[in-house]
Amino acid sequence: MRKQDFQFQLPDSLIANQPSENRTDSRLMVIDPKTQTVGDHHFFNLVDFLQPNDCLIFNNTKVIPARLQGSRETGGKVEVLIERIIPRRYESVKKDAHIPGQDDLSNKDVCIAQLRASNAPKPGAEIILADDFRLVVVGREGAFFKLESQTDEPLLELVERYGSTPLPPYIRRETEALDKQRYQTVYAEKQGAVAAPTAGLHFDEALLKKINDKGVETDFVTLHVGAGTFSPIRVDNILEHQMHSEWFEVPESVVELVSRTRRNGGRVIAVGTTSVRCLESASQKGQLESCCGETDIFIYPGYQFKSVDALVTNFHLSESTLLMLVSAFAGREFILDAYNKAVERAYRFFSYGDAMFIQNTEDSEKETK
Repeated sequence: MRKQDFQFQLPDSLIANQPSENRTDSRLMVIDPKTQTVGDHHFFNLVDFLQPNDCLIFNNTKVIPARLQGSRETGGKVEVLIERIIPRRYESVKKDAHIPGQDDLSNKDVCIAQLRASNAPKPGAEIILADDFRLVVVGREGAFFKLESQTDEPLLELVERYGSTPLPPYIRRETEALDKQRYQTVYAEKQGAVAAPTAGLHFDEALLKKINDKGVETDFVTLHVGAGTFSPIRVDNILEHQMHSEWFEVPESVVELVSRTRRNGGRVIAVGTTSVRCLESASQKGQLESCCGETDIFIYPGYQFKSVDALVTNFHLSESTLLMLVSAFAGREFILDAYNKAVERAYRFFSYGDAMFIQNTEDSEKETK
């Protein structure tokens, strides 16, 4: 398969630069791969397409203010976009989890980051972010730099104090106060993401209550979305693409909920591609297991889903790995046709845009009419 097989044309005017006034006001395209139908709704209608005994699995990662403005000692400006923070302690991480870099840390916090500067800083270069906040370049791997904090204060606390919301590159405006709230799900809990799990941005507390009142159970996995989610595929043959790695966790409660849902004849509905990647990463031995660690799972057409029956997701970039994932779920030609219909019907695209509810072909007959 070639990356151009997942291409569609999108006018810039349909890229959402601002969130909708209310989270659930977004539009919702409901698509059925079995009947090849495409319906237009609003996101608050999602509850009408759910059934008692279904379950929804959300990603409860929390976006950190990962964009930092600083300078070199010579005065040159440097922008830091943190990919992940590698702390000195791992109390919240299981002992068998693999955290890149944990074996060669000093007694300082370290982060992996992208840097934007007139010239790439070399090892030993110091980046001044505030009087009490400095980072030193200690290494580089490809587009990413390894930076060591020069203070004993936890790096995450410094980032919270001085950073700003890391809006995606296709949102061409400065970060606003509203983004701190709206580029975050209402159920965000575990800090570590530098990009939001955007399908979850459409849910508010009132909708979650309606979903629970209908007899639909919910639970949470965690996947800390990295900046690599926006990295383009640079090879023509997608089988040669190497996915970026992200930290994830699937707790035992989710395993039990999925098992109970299946026994009761319900559907496992993933909210967002990050939830899909969690569930499928934890199902590689054939059934869902509780686990945590790193995943670089790449899902493209031909993949056999093991734990997910339906999917709520936003619209994704042309030729992206996320578009390939949803194409694997519902069929490439059908998905591209739905995307073209979304363009014709002026749906809003990407992080602050509208959403889709996609049903797996084998389960589409369960949809509430």
